[in-house]
Formats: sequence, C-alpha cells, structure tokens
Amino acid sequence: MNLAAEVNENLAHYSNVLIYSAMAVYTLAFLAHIAEWVFGSRSAVGRTAAAITSDAGAAQRATVTVQAGGQRGATAVLERPKIVTRSAAGSRDVPDGPGAAGGTEQGDVYGRIAVGLTVLAFLFHAVGVLFRALSVRRAPWGNMYEFSTTFAMVAVATYLVLLALKKNVRWIGLPLVTTVLLDLGLAVSVLYTASDQLVPALHSYWLWIHVSCAIISGAALYIGAVSTLLYLFRDRYEAQLENPEGKQYRQAVKSVLARVPSAASLDKFAYRINATVFPLWTFTIIAGAIWAEAAWGRYWGWDPKEVWSFITWVAYACYLHARATAGWKGRKAAYLALIAFACYLFNYYGVNIFITGKHSYAGV
Repeated sequence: MNLAAEVNENLAHYSNVLIYSAMAVYTLAFLAHIAEWVFGSRSAVGRTAAAITSDAGAAQRATVTVQAGGQRGATAVLERPKIVTRSAAGSRDVPDGPGAAGGTEQGDVYGRIAVGLTVLAFLFHAVGVLFRALSVRRAPWGNMYEFSTTFAMVAVATYLVLLALKKNVRWIGLPLVTTVLLDLGLAVSVLYTASDQLVPALHSYWLWIHVSCAIISGAALYIGAVSTLLYLFRDRYEAQLENPEGKQYRQAVKSVLARVPSAASLDKFAYRINATVFPLWTFTIIAGAIWAEAAWGRYWGWDPKEVWSFITWVAYACYLHARATAGWKGRKAAYLALIAFACYLFNYYGVNIFITGKHSYAGV
C-alpha cells in the first residue's frame, strides 16, 4: 500500500470515529432536550398557558368609564366580538408559548446545555464529513451514506444559524436531534459505503453545485416540515381552547403544545422557509438537467429520480399557490406542504433503494 492510499484509509477511519462521536454527543443533547421539556412542564407558566390563551379566541370584556356632559356617567361594557375564521391561518389572537423550558430557570439551563451539546456534536459531525471528503478527494456526497451524513450536518447547521440570528427556534431542537440520530443511525448501519472513487459520469464540477443545492434545499425543507407538522397540532389545540367541551388532548400533550409558538407563528415560519428555499430547489433541478446533458447527452430522460424531483417541485409549487388562494390557506395548505416533503423523502430513499435508474450508479 502506498503512502497516499494509507493516508486516505486513515482519514476514512477518523471520519467514521468522528461520526460515531457526534452520534454520542447528539444522544446527550437529546437527553438534555428531554430534561428541558420535562422541567418546563412543571412550571407555572406551562400549567397556566392554556388558561391564558383560552380567553384570546373568546369574547373579551373591557370596562370603561364614560363621561356625559362633563359628568361621570354609568359604566359601559364593550364586547369584543369573537373572531372565527377557520379557513385562514393566523386568525386567532394567541400569543406564542413560553418555549420548551416553560419559563423556568432549571428548564432553561437544560435547554442551554442541549444547545451547547448540539454545537459540540455538530463540530464532530462537520470534521467527520470533511475527513470523508479528504479521504476520497472529492465532494462528500457521492452515495447515500455520504449524502445522509452531509444532509444531517446541514440541517443542524441551519438550526444553529437560526439560533445565532436570535430566532425563536429552540423548540425545534428535540425533533431535530431525534431525526439526526435516526438519520445517522441508518447511515452507519444500512447505507454505509466504504470510501471509493466515483463513476466517470460523476466526475464533474456539477457534483458540487447540483448535489450541494439539493442538500441545502432538503435541510431547509425539513425545518419547514417540522414547523408545519407542529402547526397542525397547535392549530387543533387552539381550536380546542375555543371549544372546551369537545374532544381534548391528553394533559401531557397539552403541556407540550402550550409551550410551542402559536399556530400563526408556526404557519408563518414554515411558509417563509419553504418560500425562501423554493427557488433554490428550482435551480437544483435546472442544474441537474444541465449536468445530465453533459453526462448523458440529454437534458431530460424521465429517469425516476428526475421524475420525482419534478413531482416534488410541483407539490411545493401547489403549496405556495395555495397560500395565495383564500380557500386553501391554513390546514389545507399545510397538508400540501407535508405531502411535498414526503415526495422529497421518497425521491431520496424510495427511488434510490427500490427503483433502478440512471441515478443508481452510486449504490447505497
């Protein structure tokens, strides 16, 4: 074995060690996030959130003293009309929840520990991906294992950037870390592929452009999907506050939903994420078509990967159009967003594993 091959093998080994180390620290972050939610549920803020928000959608009374002819008259009671527009998102005047920590100091400490551990795990993760790239001397996303590890890294990076920008997104921490652990576990146990060079069709600068855009798009769309899913639960929770006699969530679920942002905030956040990343996903498909022409002599060949990429694009286009249509705002548009993200996931896992096409050269 020559020196270069030995160095590459060592780098690949260190990459694996760092990925496993990142998984261990992500597990600690997961436990810290659990502790944050548990201690937050014990707070007075968490217990009374439902009582505070239940008045927001109901009729409220404001007592004012009126003066007539320069003299104090009788007290007038003004009724604020109850606003019910179930077809439109964000129609309720409901404040955001206090967050996972529930306003408690102990819960906040665990939350900060969880974020710190997530940062540490991300550093291990990023260096592991870098070492993988150095070991193969190319972009670290030439097969499903590499794509999965890089995708998870970019998703965590997106979350940390939003935190650095002072966005109220710490509530995403628990579902994000859980998903990253599942993704990395699947990558190292089922999708793992030893470091190797790629087939000639992939030796192109478009590998850096096309696939990196797909990874960034997917990571952002994942954040939007989590927000959309929570929006559906929170929206139903707020509807139950308006109608306390109907079927109710269990107390533990209520405690969680009372602490996340309001349905209006979640809906707006998900929409902004999806709308922002949609042009990048459009460019991803265009870049893939240009690369296909250079590699195979045609821009479009109805390959399964190409078809499902286009289906995903159409699904998100329908979602964005639905947001501009009065009758399809709110929950209906949210369902479209989740269907669109499901198309993205199938395009990656389903097409790569179960369907054979021109994009199957990299294996799993």
